Amino acid sequence: MVGFDLDLTLVDSAAGIGVTLRAALAAEGSAARPTDGELHPLIGAPLERTVAVVDPAADAHAVADRYRALYPALGVPATTLLPGVLDAFGAIGARGGRVLVVSAKVEPAVHAVLRHVGLGAPPVAPDLVVGGLFAGAKGVRLRQEGADVYVGDHPGDMEAARVAGAVAVGVSSGGADAAALRAAGADVVLPGLESFPAWLEEWDAGRTRSSAASGPGLDHQPGEGHGEPDRAEQGERREAAGG
Repeated sequence: MVGFDLDLTLVDSAAGIGVTLRAALAAEGSAARPTDGELHPLIGAPLERTVAVVDPAADAHAVADRYRALYPALGVPATTLLPGVLDAFGAIGARGGRVLVVSAKVEPAVHAVLRHVGLGAPPVAPDLVVGGLFAGAKGVRLRQEGADVYVGDHPGDMEAARVAGAVAVGVSSGGADAAALRAAGADVVLPGLESFPAWLEEWDAGRTRSSAASGPGLDHQPGEGHGEPDRAEQGERREAAGG
């Protein structure tokens, strides 16, 4: 199971987020007009938190509600698929794996974006989509699903991977650079998803070699491994990741 963040990991949503947020701020009487450049490092965090940064005096919940009402018409059409996504999904499927998308966006918006960029139906649709979660809360759900790897562009995504006991794969396609992602706990940082299939092949081969060398433990039971991994298991995953 490989999990992915959505914004700036699978899709370039910066323009759509910018135009929608500026419209929502204006509709709620705020004078703030953040540029796309100013918003870029904030993408991926919960919306109310972003509103509080760009206009501390605004009613963050009212602006967020207005944003979500406007987003289908303004934000979704301006969103594009990032390079390498289809090949990344295909590499996972070729190994019998499953794809999970976990985003801070509300779930209806996640589905709308995925449909718009061509990821809304088989054979390229994710196996599971979850919205409304950020950082550690993402990690709890990833752990419940037995995620082996989580891929994201935000330091909060690296926290999610740590909570899940999954390999933390950072992509520098968002607002955080490689140094920031590593500082947040990334086991490996890729420039984008174009590099993911080759990394997955190497990681899967390393995991297979590690499993063959160690063999099953005396107390190993089939089906285990979907709870919180112990430190030894996390170390094996990171070693295989090259971290």
